[in-house]
Amino acid sequence: MKVIVLADTHAPRRWRSCPPAVAALLRGADLILHAGDVCTAAVLDELSAYAPVRAVLGNNDSPDVAAWGAPETVDLDLAGLRVSMIHDSGPARGRLGRMRRRFPDADLVVFGHSHIPMDERGEDLRIFNPGSPTDRRRQPHGTVGVLHIEEGGLLHAEIVPVT
Repeated sequence: MKVIVLADTHAPRRWRSCPPAVAALLRGADLILHAGDVCTAAVLDELSAYAPVRAVLGNNDSPDVAAWGAPETVDLDLAGLRVSMIHDSGPARGRLGRMRRRFPDADLVVFGHSHIPMDERGEDLRIFNPGSPTDRRRQPHGTVGVLHIEEGGLLHAEIVPVT
């Protein structure tokens, strides 16, 4: 299963339409996860043309994102891998333990908000932020995440530069 992970697209200020480098990754995806700050539901509709989309609400999302079906958190079973998603995971200090307490059954927690890509592993939890494809802030590149999942395991996770 190929899962593309996005966060912090910030439409329409930063995302007017799907950037070509992002679209290339979306082709062939089995699922798209958006970890919030979509800002407008039109982005979720656009992404849905590539693959099914699951999204969570971010602090900048308009009411139409909630009406589209984005809750504050989501728990998914992806080919046996237990994935939870939230927009804001809080401060960097203590994040891994805090996410374990918040999502006790998760194998992987996906989040956004900081625009800082990261992939961190603890003893029994992995946390993953894809960064932002369109608002890199002080990062060298805009980025998205790609997860390859099979039979209950995360085979490979990567952060892919798209700018």
